[in-house]
Amino acid sequence: MDDVERAFRVAHGPAVATLTRLFGDLGLAEDAVQDAFVTALDRWPRDGVPDNPAGWIVTTARHRAIDVVRRNRRGRELAAEIGRDGPTAAADPETSEPMRDDQLRLIFTCCHPALRVEHQVALTLRLVAGLTPAEVASAFLVGEETMAKRLVRAKFKIKAARIPYRVPDDAELPGRLRAVLEVLYLAYNAGADGAGRHDLRAEAVRLTRLLAALLPDEPEVAGLLALMLSDARLPARGREDVVLLRDQDRSRWDGALIAEGQALVLDCLRRRRLGPFQLQAAIQALHCAASRYEETDWAAIVRFYDRLIAVMPTPVVALNRAVAVAEVQGAVEGLRLLDELGSELAGYHLWHAARGSLLRRLGRRTEAAAAYERAAELARSEPERRFLRGQSETLRRR
Repeated sequence: MDDVERAFRVAHGPAVATLTRLFGDLGLAEDAVQDAFVTALDRWPRDGVPDNPAGWIVTTARHRAIDVVRRNRRGRELAAEIGRDGPTAAADPETSEPMRDDQLRLIFTCCHPALRVEHQVALTLRLVAGLTPAEVASAFLVGEETMAKRLVRAKFKIKAARIPYRVPDDAELPGRLRAVLEVLYLAYNAGADGAGRHDLRAEAVRLTRLLAALLPDEPEVAGLLALMLSDARLPARGREDVVLLRDQDRSRWDGALIAEGQALVLDCLRRRRLGPFQLQAAIQALHCAASRYEETDWAAIVRFYDRLIAVMPTPVVALNRAVAVAEVQGAVEGLRLLDELGSELAGYHLWHAARGSLLRRLGRRTEAAAAYERAAELARSEPERRFLRGQSETLRRR
């Protein structure tokens, strides 16, 4: 079973992508690939896992799809045409250019702007990453039936709207690529929101690595990958309990991932085409470069936030910049900047948590405790709620 599950993760996306190109029907491709994995569950434990699992799955699914389309006249013509293409068993998602191109087409199809964002994310995780509907549902805290309906609606939209299965041309690519990167980052952050969903972070990293290999000349793809590699700090961040950056044991950070991310950031800086993901990655790289919290180059971080807010003027970016400014110019200035964001971020738990931290530094303990308590009320995960309530209770006891 483990061998089949591993093969499913690796082969599902390439197989669905290739069959979609061959048959022009996303639903048929997905069903045929599912049937191929059911066959694998029966045969592989007995016969052994083939040397090229993806190629085996594509070939088996292809035969299954041909059987289905032969039921009508157009299907028989299509089956005969596909049959002349020859076998696909040698296809390997790591080395086969056609299969790699198919995967890129599938990613852009799943993230087409005609689809709602939640549908884009669900389809990407289901079809490209190979997560089951139950796993996708769990990742976004909805019922499996709800997620199944969402997936069906998204696939129907692709078919009804005749969304093309192709990579955008050069003129379209910048706008369309942004949607793809946002979907991958949403998936990554969803894996950080609660216990039991950290595999989703790893899957988002894997898909971003795939996209970086498919589009090596796009610096924002490299920037997103570098940003995700801040996952190097995850072992010290805590899963059951929140551990703040200043309190993390940096010896537990993954040095290899940090080095990889920093190399990507340096390459991005040399290209001088800095976009939002590259700038965020540069900020993370500066955090990871400090051997102790006290050695963090906060002035450089503020400069990068100044550049980031110019291209991404969101309240959350302004919040993070205010926290960095407080480290350089003091808690009074940081709190002033935070309070300017109150009308936009009053419902965001991290705004209240940041205010609590700065109010405590200023000795305003009663106000700080109230801010932490409000942050706890708004927090989405139990570890965050427990941590924030603990901060509030500590301040009230004092």
